[in-house]
Amino acid sequence: MYAFSYQRPKTLAEAAGALKTEDAKLLGGGQTLLPTLKQRLARPSDLIDLSAIPEMKGIREVAGGVEIGAFTRHAEVGQSEIVRRVIPTLASLAGNIGDRQVRHMGTLGGSIANADPAADYPAAVVALKSVVVTDRREISGDAFFTGMFETALSPDEIVTAVRFAKPDQAGYAKFRNPASRYAVVGVFVAKFGAEVRVAVTGAGPSVFRADALEAALAADFRAEALDGVAVDADGLNADIHATAEYRAHLVTVMAKRAMGTLA
Repeated sequence: MYAFSYQRPKTLAEAAGALKTEDAKLLGGGQTLLPTLKQRLARPSDLIDLSAIPEMKGIREVAGGVEIGAFTRHAEVGQSEIVRRVIPTLASLAGNIGDRQVRHMGTLGGSIANADPAADYPAAVVALKSVVVTDRREISGDAFFTGMFETALSPDEIVTAVRFAKPDQAGYAKFRNPASRYAVVGVFVAKFGAEVRVAVTGAGPSVFRADALEAALAADFRAEALDGVAVDADGLNADIHATAEYRAHLVTVMAKRAMGTLA
């Protein structure tokens, strides 16, 4: 039997106050939390629904990129004229998360705060020099994800927005699980002047940058530059979907495919 207090604050301050209750949980799109509740794997004292807080929604063009509210749905990011114009690869990534139902319920903030190792958004957050904005500070995207389902957030901290930097070019490709559409391996390539960033999701316990791929592409920004570049399988995920060695192979394959989607 469920036994929690449901709250739907209308301001960020109200949500922050409610979150100080012991064992309180934030509810974004609910794509992970609600199934967890149904399976009785979580027993929050309070469920704090963030859907009525206007300051956590919306997409804005800012100097050097775009800022997206944490409660913005995946479908809204994918369909946004601003995102399609400024960072088209980010719009494409969002438009291919899960299925239609997931995209119309899931939120950016919920996805990155959950930090699922196979989620798509972490690759964009890291590759696009992002800044995660919370109700109390700003966190570099490089420092935000700390492990499997772990982030730099404090227990009572709320993600309010993410600022993505506009790259010169970017591409994203993933080898997706046919059932869940999660990334078995996903690779986001972004070029900022002479700097190339390659962020990998799905392959390891948490998103990571592929140094060898970055070095190869910084020297020669073509897919062919990745021929013969191998990724070490040590420490990568191994499960019923793919071995660590196969995931290591897929990282290079998906990086090449990402180069074929550059925009």
